[in-house]
Amino acid sequence: MAQLQQPAHASLLVGTETSDDAGVYRLNDRQAIVVTADFITPPSDDARLYGQIAAANALSDVYAMGGRPLTALALCMFPKALESAAATEILAGGQDKVGEAGAFVLGGHTVRGEELFYGLSVTGVVDPAMIVRNVGARPGDALILTKPLGSGLIINGLRKGAISDEDARPTLEVLARLNRAAAEVATAMLPAVHAMTDVTGFGLVGHALGMAAGVSLRVDLPSLPLYARVCEMVEAGVTTGSTKPNRAHGASRLRGTLSKFWDELVHDPQTSGGLLIAVDGAVAGELLTRLHVAGVEHAARIGEVVAADQPFLEMRGE
Repeated sequence: MAQLQQPAHASLLVGTETSDDAGVYRLNDRQAIVVTADFITPPSDDARLYGQIAAANALSDVYAMGGRPLTALALCMFPKALESAAATEILAGGQDKVGEAGAFVLGGHTVRGEELFYGLSVTGVVDPAMIVRNVGARPGDALILTKPLGSGLIINGLRKGAISDEDARPTLEVLARLNRAAAEVATAMLPAVHAMTDVTGFGLVGHALGMAAGVSLRVDLPSLPLYARVCEMVEAGVTTGSTKPNRAHGASRLRGTLSKFWDELVHDPQTSGGLLIAVDGAVAGELLTRLHVAGVEHAARIGEVVAADQPFLEMRGE
């Protein structure tokens, strides 16, 4: 999406300058609001699960900034053919996750369209001194990812009949999990956590490159957590419409030889993906332990941050 030039303002703490996960506006010295919006098409035919995943996906942007969600507005494009019971289940699923986040749905807006979309506009709050950006990683930091990769392949495989509803269900249930616990654990370790972003539509490569401002990142491919059955999806020829543009976007700054499998995985667009965290390497083990204790069982150390004159992303271990 094209970025519009914004006027500078002392209270505008985070705008569009680094394509961060959400915007932040300071209200006073102790409080700022975090604002974001996101919506998705259905990842499955389960209406309530769709609402839960879409809500978790939208709420994630607030968590990635170190914020706490307060309120949400539903954003709906519902086809005329959508049954009212299904629409109610989608909205109920969204409310499930907003409530789990300790926030409230205050209303929303619905339009008619040919394609089904649902998501949220979310407002949260953060202490201005506790904001976590997608930039700020330092040489010597470790990289930690809190959810597996491959959701785009699983969702498209489900749409193409390459995987059954039953086999895709465990992945979809992880997508419905909030990044709340991961964010709370990470922000509790400030200032040792230097940068954080959620891995969503631009894939691991796109979001990692966004973190590579003034530094470079090295990723150990065998350390990447993956959803079950993704190898079968690649072997079946499943891909996504965003994989090719994601690949083109990062090609000039990507180092390392990738097999077809890893090329698909690192460029695969994620729905409700995990947090990518750059943390002081000396306390990375402690952060991982805390994440696992908090129930973030897929969290894994996947690489490191290094100094470099020309920022790049290196994939190793092929």
